[in-house]
Amino acid sequence: MLDAFIDPAERAAWSTAVPDWEERILNRQSLIPDLPLWDEPAERALRIFKRLRVPDLIGQPTYGEVSDQWVFDLVRAIFGSYDPVKKRRMLREFFLLIPKKNGKSAIAAAIILTACIMNERPEAELLLIAPTMTIAKISFKQIKGIIRADPELDKRFHIQDHARMITHLVSKAEISVKAADGDVITGGKATYTMIDETHEFARKSKADGVFLELRGALASRPEGFVMQITTQSKEQPAGVFKAELETARAVRDGRLQSPMLAVLYELPKKLAKSWQKQETWALVNPHLGRSVDPAFLQDQLVKAREKGPKELQLLASQHFNVEIGVGLGGGWTGAHYWKKAGPQTFGLDELIARSDVAVVGLDGGGLDDLFGLAVVGREIETKNWLMWFHAWAHPEVLRVRKEIASRLGDFAKAGDLILLGEDEPTGDIEGAARIVGKLLEAQLLPEEAAIGLDTVQVYAILEELMSIGVAEDQLRNIGQDWRLSPAIWGMERKLKDGTLLHSGQPMMEWVLGNAKVEQRGSAVRMTKEAAGRAKIDPLIAGMNAFTLMSRNPVAAGSKTFVYNGM
Repeated sequence: MLDAFIDPAERAAWSTAVPDWEERILNRQSLIPDLPLWDEPAERALRIFKRLRVPDLIGQPTYGEVSDQWVFDLVRAIFGSYDPVKKRRMLREFFLLIPKKNGKSAIAAAIILTACIMNERPEAELLLIAPTMTIAKISFKQIKGIIRADPELDKRFHIQDHARMITHLVSKAEISVKAADGDVITGGKATYTMIDETHEFARKSKADGVFLELRGALASRPEGFVMQITTQSKEQPAGVFKAELETARAVRDGRLQSPMLAVLYELPKKLAKSWQKQETWALVNPHLGRSVDPAFLQDQLVKAREKGPKELQLLASQHFNVEIGVGLGGGWTGAHYWKKAGPQTFGLDELIARSDVAVVGLDGGGLDDLFGLAVVGREIETKNWLMWFHAWAHPEVLRVRKEIASRLGDFAKAGDLILLGEDEPTGDIEGAARIVGKLLEAQLLPEEAAIGLDTVQVYAILEELMSIGVAEDQLRNIGQDWRLSPAIWGMERKLKDGTLLHSGQPMMEWVLGNAKVEQRGSAVRMTKEAAGRAKIDPLIAGMNAFTLMSRNPVAAGSKTFVYNGM
């Protein structure tokens, strides 16, 4: 929130909400609202920025020559929000979502250098954080090249290549370029911070703490700012990137008042599926025809169409800022109809209340896999099938698969998954038994073939299920691999015709994006798109449950079960 001592009128004047952003995108208008900027710092910063030379272009033209007006508007907003009298900044965060090849990294380098030149604090610290060591070196080279291309700047700065550090010889301010995957990142004293490719931080398990520390520095540096420049994620947004993107959208839409300017080049939802049409390209690529070559995009689209859904997904996210979802992911035909079938926003209790019978599917591998559970209920009146999913993750998953740790944390917050502690070695089995117990109490399980499992799991969970009253006849081994073909095909058909409804859980969108189907003779098999980090256990559990429901079961009903769980 804006600082408490700012009066309401001033706060309203500095609102960065752009509720008509969709109309602005369609008309290629500025995404920056009218703000009461201080002209002197705004114009001085713009003069500096425009004078800087782009070191890696033929002839080394200036940023003023190669940039479009939207860049100049952004620079004016960043530096014009600084009150030169009170020495404080009215906008303290900036978020730019823009596709690749629009000069993102070059703009980031020029802005952080401009901030160093404009800086008034002696020995100020400036950070440019890149996602990888390779990109950090490129970013450092970009800043160094800008300085070397201008004799005046070359006299004013001292460059330390080995430390990726640049020092202003008068103010002693230091620009440090760091890599998220190799350097120790602390921001407790940084006055100005530039984060390149925020979406890469979704793979960092401690990213929340890093961002908190970077923002914390502004408490004692009212003139400072934190800026993020990023493309969309190559996967569904997760972790800190998901949180940052949602905050930026809330500010842009006017749902959240915060001293942040959010500039997001993304298509309105109604056009999101039209990203392959060339008439939409300029809407989200403001440098189309400058740094973005339309012929290059056309060539990439042709290649991606030939290679398949995954390549299209990557192209859409990186060059058109299309957020990844089930509609773009996977490779399983059923994924294309998933959104149509949900969300129905029902939980397990509602499924129980609406069903005349229910079956359970379980699936899981080693300790570094998820343990998945699915419940399929048959709706009393419509006879539609209702699907609900849950999962558990042991600590080994977070240690071995660090790149998905923040994503699993999101699912845990949503209630779709439970992160088990070191002292809960059987927490997944016990949790699954509790859910089965609820179905026993509701007398919804059939007397036979009520719980479908992979054969390798039977002995691990059999004792727990038997202890709560599950009969041996109610357990069924479900053949895996190509033997799941009928379930894979059957689920596709029921999703398409609308007779299979699911609860719209965020976890399952990610899971479906991980799944692919391979032809094996006249059968098919479902596998993971990427080994290790891609998890599909809850979906396979769903296939197991689907197999049992396909047998048209009848609930035991009058049979009395004794259950002492929950």
